[in-house]
Amino acid sequence: MTPELLFSIANVFALLSWLLLVVLPRRPWVANSVAGIGVPALLAAVYIALIATNWGGSSGGFSTLADVAQLFANPWMLLAGWVHYLCFDLLVGCWEARDARDLGVPHMLVIPCLVLTFMFGPAGWLLYQGVRSAYPRP
Repeated sequence: MTPELLFSIANVFALLSWLLLVVLPRRPWVANSVAGIGVPALLAAVYIALIATNWGGSSGGFSTLADVAQLFANPWMLLAGWVHYLCFDLLVGCWEARDARDLGVPHMLVIPCLVLTFMFGPAGWLLYQGVRSAYPRP
């Protein structure tokens, strides 16, 4: 399997999970099981496998930006970084969906947050923090 093929497969799983969060937000099995545990666990397993099989043969590291660039010059390590983002952003999106459901935040206000979290992680989380601030804890 090539890094490009695995990249495409991981993206499909993540995208389908995000679509479920947008289309079926009030279904607990979506945010609690499929998108909240199943797909992130699968992505985490892929991430671990990528790191375990490619870390030793890679140059670079995390000490400087140049080291990170050198590390990500290896397509397998770049893929590991991408899968890391897919997994964590999806976990944040699931939290947003569950939290909004619990607080009674209208889903139409959550959809832009989910889209932004999918595309630009922290920006979507920050937008959701603003939206949720208008809805006090029950």
